[in-house]
Amino acid sequence: MSVKHVLFILTNAAEIGPNKRATGYFFPEVAHPYEVFDHAGVAVEYASPLGGAIPEDGYDAADPAQLAFRNSAAIRRLNRSRKLAEVDVNDYDAIFFPGGLGPMVDIAVDPEVKRVVARAWEAGKIVAAVCHGPAAFLGVKLEDGTSLVYGRKLTSFSNAEEAGYAQADVPFNLEDALKAEGAQYASADVWQEKVVVDGRLMTGQNPASGGPLAKEIVKALKGQA
Repeated sequence: MSVKHVLFILTNAAEIGPNKRATGYFFPEVAHPYEVFDHAGVAVEYASPLGGAIPEDGYDAADPAQLAFRNSAAIRRLNRSRKLAEVDVNDYDAIFFPGGLGPMVDIAVDPEVKRVVARAWEAGKIVAAVCHGPAAFLGVKLEDGTSLVYGRKLTSFSNAEEAGYAQADVPFNLEDALKAEGAQYASADVWQEKVVVDGRLMTGQNPASGGPLAKEIVKALKGQA
């Protein structure tokens, strides 16, 4: 079987909200999926709207997967991320948006992100995101004029989780915004693992869901010819 390739698309936002809360991508939501993909022999590359180094949040050295990623060549590649506009999404089998609060700043509204998501979907690629990462799907219109998420089953960081985490910092609640575009949203109890697979659209609710989501992506990739 030929090597499969996943493109992680990351935030460049280092702060969010009126209190200028420090943020970025949420470290375990890269480290845990990376561990799964690496173990499965899936190649991972990194892009961001601006390219270059990526701000991070939530690192925990007590987590072996995070410690391994911190000390890997992969994190050095991440911090030399390619500029998204210079990447051809058709070179990849899947795209994946990690969470953290950063995506609520740039990934949620960036026109190039929207173009890339639509192009990946129309090209038959797997489109995946975890936690606040599904902010990437907001405003994405397909060739027939419909919203990407309309009528599709998915999950994301929930209103209940946001209430205890960053309600004062986020510009909107992601659960509400996805529902407003017609998504069939579902969630588990706060901080509990949940993955929703609706064909090629694959989402995870929160940090606990990053590794399990990556396993579903690997399963789908291995099922492809």
